[in-house]
Amino acid sequence: MKRVERAIRVAARLAVILALLPLAGSALAQNANEKLVVVTHVDLTPNYEADGTKLLQQFNAESHHDAGVVRFELLQDTGRPNHFTIVSVWENMKAFEGHEEASHTKQFREKLQPMLGSPFDERLHHIMN
Repeated sequence: MKRVERAIRVAARLAVILALLPLAGSALAQNANEKLVVVTHVDLTPNYEADGTKLLQQFNAESHHDAGVVRFELLQDTGRPNHFTIVSVWENMKAFEGHEEASHTKQFREKLQPMLGSPFDERLHHIMN
């Protein structure tokens, strides 16, 4: 009897999950149009501080012209001048993907790679209201 009760509970849970799947798809579609916040940490080796800083400033200036950019900020750590954070806000995921595919972004990352003191750390966020 316990097996039958257990099977009924599992079937009921599965039915609820299957009923909610269409809602999950529409929630994902809505999120695709939400603003996207990207926080990127860049740590340069000290011997590349000057060249890397110039490269980051150039990338910052170029990125302000990308389609769908809402805000693009380059921050320098006050205690460690070879550590930077880029905070960018995009109209949606598609705008950010366009930025990622832009030739200036690809060239920046290619030139930046040998200057890095630690792996490139990029994290995507959505705004919680």
